[in-house]
Amino acid sequence: QVQLVESGGGSVQAGGSLKLACAASGATANVRCMGWFRQAPGKEREYVARVYVGSRTPYYADSVKGRFTISRDNAKNTLYLQMNNLKAEDSAIYYCAAGGSGSSCASSAASRYWGLGTQVTVSS
Repeated sequence: QVQLVESGGGSVQAGGSLKLACAASGATANVRCMGWFRQAPGKEREYVARVYVGSRTPYYADSVKGRFTISRDNAKNTLYLQMNNLKAEDSAIYYCAAGGSGSSCASSAASRYWGLGTQVTVSS
């Protein structure tokens, strides 16, 4: 099992920045991908960004491309999401996800482990 704990959420005005962190523990040697998802009230959970262990190539949803940056500190087993130029529509609960062999973290169904989420609120 892999445990994921998110932190760094909060309230910010439009145009501001926040940096989320996701600390992974447990069977982290089995993790092959990690990603971020978000869910706004009344909406389905949506994919935000992902990285693969051992790869430097990040992948982003079109809605956040150019504004968000995903990164991973392998030594700390921590995933980050730097969010810049935040918009009101970015308000949501942000979830960290991870997957093992055969997982892609490109969708909810393709991610096995989940954190409890951290709230991000952007006011316009």
